[in-house]
Amino acid sequence: MPEREITEPVDLCLPDGSLDPEAVGWTRTPLHRANLRGWGRTKRWEYWCVATPRHLVALTVSDLDFLALDSVYFLEYGEGGREFERAAVAPFARGVALPERIAGAGGHDVRVGPERPTGGKVRIEILKDDATGGTRLRARCVSPDGLPVEVDLLAAMPEGHETLGVVVPWSGQRFQYTSKHTARPASGAVRVGGEEYGFGDDAWAVLDHGRGRWPRDVTWNWGAASGRTGGRTVGLQLGGKWTDGTGSTENALCVDGRLTKVGEELEWTYDLAEPLAPWTVRAPASGLVDLAFTPFHDRTARVETGVLANRTHQCFGRYSGRIRTEAGEDVEVTDLLGWAEEVRMRW
Repeated sequence: MPEREITEPVDLCLPDGSLDPEAVGWTRTPLHRANLRGWGRTKRWEYWCVATPRHLVALTVSDLDFLALDSVYFLEYGEGGREFERAAVAPFARGVALPERIAGAGGHDVRVGPERPTGGKVRIEILKDDATGGTRLRARCVSPDGLPVEVDLLAAMPEGHETLGVVVPWSGQRFQYTSKHTARPASGAVRVGGEEYGFGDDAWAVLDHGRGRWPRDVTWNWGAASGRTGGRTVGLQLGGKWTDGTGSTENALCVDGRLTKVGEELEWTYDLAEPLAPWTVRAPASGLVDLAFTPFHDRTARVETGVLANRTHQCFGRYSGRIRTEAGEDVEVTDLLGWAEEVRMRW
């Protein structure tokens, strides 16, 4: 599909709050200002996942307009590994103010939750790191088994590193701006009780920054992975289902910091009856993506309330196969750590 590349700053919305047609397109660096107005079907979030070959941590700050959901998730791979999530809910998103641009980068810093959280509360900070130009990620909570949890990580932003931004238009009143960052080097530590989990040379950060007005019911696929393979630094950003029929996709490849936009709906093959069986993700028309995904862990969630319903399978695993850059170069991918998911949401 032909998609327009945007190279100058642009507002997401017109003065009346509807989608600005000039905002529809994609970028290699964040250029959109999400000047959303009012209340009703408006969703804003910052999701960061920082992974190593041994463990990962994910931080979420979200404003879904009828509630805020902020969470800390930790996973240590392998049998007997530690896994927990601590999530805090605030009715009508009280205490959460997400900026028009990426938190801790072009937008203002974000701090949610009490400074010294107890019980089921969480503290999350997303801050610009003035010394490096990267993003500082901090969090505190108490694990479900009563251990204090401290997160202190830095997601670097190498000079010239390209990231995907795209506007997906369902209509003039329903639309989403997403900025997806892959292959950002990370460092720091997570402490759980008296144990420290290090994040060093093999740690990579992924960002999902979202701002928009959504339909009531939606299903999406999302896959992402980052790391070094075959002497190259590779980031995968793979989407599906929710963009069907809009003329936009959220698919891109990042090789050594250079972005290749995949203007094609991807072909996802998997079976949720056996989520840990292999998945495949392909771009059959262009040949830019031909990957197999082998999961080792299925993170599941199911929520059924009067307002919110969610069914999530987020499988962590490794990608192998081949991708092709916009320059026509084939790049072999071997055991690249990441995830693939299907989410069904009523919100």
